[in-house]
Amino acid sequence: METTYKRLRYILFAIVFLLIGALVTRITDLRQMSQLLHRQHDWGKLELVLEQIDRHYVDSLDHQALTENLLPAILKELDPHSIYLPPARLQQADEELEGNFDGIGIMFNVPEDTAIVASVIAGGPSQRAGLLPGDRILRINGKDVAGVKFPQDSMVRRMKGPSGTRVQLDILREGTQIPYEIIRGKIPVKSLDVAYMINDTTGYIKLSKFTRTSYAEFMTAVPQLVAAGMKRLIFDLRDNTGGYFDQSLLLANEFLHRGDLIVYMEGRERPRQDFHADGRGSCQQVELAVLLDENSASSSEIFAGAIQDNDRGTLYGRRSFGKGLVQEPVNFSDGSGIRLTVARFYTPAGRCIQKPYDRGEDSYGTDLLERYRHGEMMVADSIPKNDSLMYYTVAGRPVYGGGGIIPDVFVPVDTVGVTDLLVTINRQGLQARYSKKMADKHRKALQQATTLPVLDQVLDCLNLEGSFLQYVREQGLAVDRHQWAISRDIVLTQLRAMIGRYSAMDDAAFYPLIAPLDPVIQTAVANETKVIAQ
Repeated sequence: METTYKRLRYILFAIVFLLIGALVTRITDLRQMSQLLHRQHDWGKLELVLEQIDRHYVDSLDHQALTENLLPAILKELDPHSIYLPPARLQQADEELEGNFDGIGIMFNVPEDTAIVASVIAGGPSQRAGLLPGDRILRINGKDVAGVKFPQDSMVRRMKGPSGTRVQLDILREGTQIPYEIIRGKIPVKSLDVAYMINDTTGYIKLSKFTRTSYAEFMTAVPQLVAAGMKRLIFDLRDNTGGYFDQSLLLANEFLHRGDLIVYMEGRERPRQDFHADGRGSCQQVELAVLLDENSASSSEIFAGAIQDNDRGTLYGRRSFGKGLVQEPVNFSDGSGIRLTVARFYTPAGRCIQKPYDRGEDSYGTDLLERYRHGEMMVADSIPKNDSLMYYTVAGRPVYGGGGIIPDVFVPVDTVGVTDLLVTINRQGLQARYSKKMADKHRKALQQATTLPVLDQVLDCLNLEGSFLQYVREQGLAVDRHQWAISRDIVLTQLRAMIGRYSAMDDAAFYPLIAPLDPVIQTAVANETKVIAQ
């Protein structure tokens, strides 16, 4: 009996032990499942996939290449401005905003195995030579780089080099191959292109980008203009794609009064943060006109929105780009980094500067083209205005959100004087090529021209009309006399400005000479100030 009892007790202990073991196993499984589900919510699935690839994939892996391809794809799913920057691109971006570098002064991309000039840096060697955005680079120093899968970093290395050395580029423009010899130079990273007096009381400043030195450059230029009699400033932010946020704050602070809200930012993990003027600005009594266009973005829009919502000045031109996302830099030890969107910018009235991007990257990227198609560049009434996105300035004027800053005074794209002849001359870059030829021929006289009156005398002696028409014919282009009569003043003004840039005055000659062709500047000069500085 006792033996039977002991057997039963052992069996019972065994059953209990097995049940406890099963229970522990079950609890462990549930815990692991819970952890897995939690990890799946917190990027666990992605980690598991990468782990499985690393452990079991049939071929050896290039982890660096896989990472470099994966990161842009992930960030592309977020918004148009969260991006991954490989080391070379990050260095390039920092150089543009921080310091100088030697080269030819262009930005380019390679969408389909051919390098396309995206922009030409103002005042740089390529602009002087006549390169234009949209040019296709076929050869560099005789080496084919188009259609041969030529590495982009190798193109950069071939075009960069010490100042004073030469590089030969063969360019394709609208079906025509054009050779350019460019003398490398120190690429200016200055952001203030020019500051001068348009008339006795109106000053003009053009800011091309918000770099680390923008505020310092501005504060150097303003006292000189004030000393020359400036009571009103035309501040040109057209084609200014932005840059450092703090520079737009400092510049807006110079014009706004104590306590005025400049901008605020807010995001899912970033509580609202307001930025106010401190009342110590040196330009609070200067009347202000701000020029905008469809390429004015980011910090340009922060500045313009602050001025408009505080009724501090008048905005002229066309609706700005609509980039109001706050990017936070995250840099890695290998020299690469990301720019991650963490918040949105809002004007003082509460308008979100950022235009919609929920219709996909293609729609976002072609937004400016759609503006042309819908007539927004020509007719003010074509600018979209949603009453549900109506806000009010400090003085109670209605302003609209929905993306970008709508100017107070609309100025359409100017088509007066445009003919087929002018389009052809522009397409072939004949003005720039002729200007370089004339600059080489009259270099001594141009270098001695240090004032506009002296430069005008030099230019008046060049017989530009007859000489240029002869040059055009030598290039195989027939000149229609009727079309030339229509476009004549435009071309001659362009020539004077481009040749003037080769003088000792550089941009200080170019911008005043080209200004008569600029309808936005002329409108701002002619119009009475809409808002008087208090």
